[in-house]
Amino acid sequence: MSRAFNDLERKQLPFATATALTSLAKLVRDEEVDNLAHTFASPTPFTLRSVGVTAARKATMQSTVYVKDIAAAYLQPYEFGGVHKLNGRALLNPKNTRLNQYGNLPRNTLARLKSQSDVVVGSVTFKSSGETVSGVWSRPPKEQQVATKRAGRRGKNGNLAVKRGGLKLLIRFGDALPVHEHLDYRARAAAIINKNFDREFSIALRKAMTTARK
Repeated sequence: MSRAFNDLERKQLPFATATALTSLAKLVRDEEVDNLAHTFASPTPFTLRSVGVTAARKATMQSTVYVKDIAAAYLQPYEFGGVHKLNGRALLNPKNTRLNQYGNLPRNTLARLKSQSDVVVGSVTFKSSGETVSGVWSRPPKEQQVATKRAGRRGKNGNLAVKRGGLKLLIRFGDALPVHEHLDYRARAAAIINKNFDREFSIALRKAMTTARK
């Protein structure tokens, strides 16, 4: 292709190629971000902004589309399969606690709950089913005291006994669950490049030629 060009075109070819590669990478990035937005119900802005591009240069002739390390770690199962990546030792499954607009626990929620006197962290075994559930539990509202008929040491004055309701599960701990959604990140990128390369290269070459003549 280079031999078919005239001297001016050959001189501008590296610049046009680098420009086309960068344009293609940006098309891939935009498509990958759009795919994230449609694959997940409420992806965070951090996830959507995690896809980046390095521009090509005449010396390197390479443009890269990448996912930032933190996001890549938890998105990897959605490309290669497997289970969700856990930030801790267990999957946090919120039950009766407020979530943010993206359906996630707000930062520091777990630490805040642990510091509250009416919250306990541990395992509870249900007598009826024998099931043991580990998680963060909320004690019932302030314990109500009721008079009993037991005689006290000083006569017939009633002693006070505590009446307590059941615990409420706020966050359940569990094992990592299998990932069912698939991003097809690499296949999608290859399809975009194959579809748009000729057009982007032609646009870049025309631009390079126009710039050179000026």
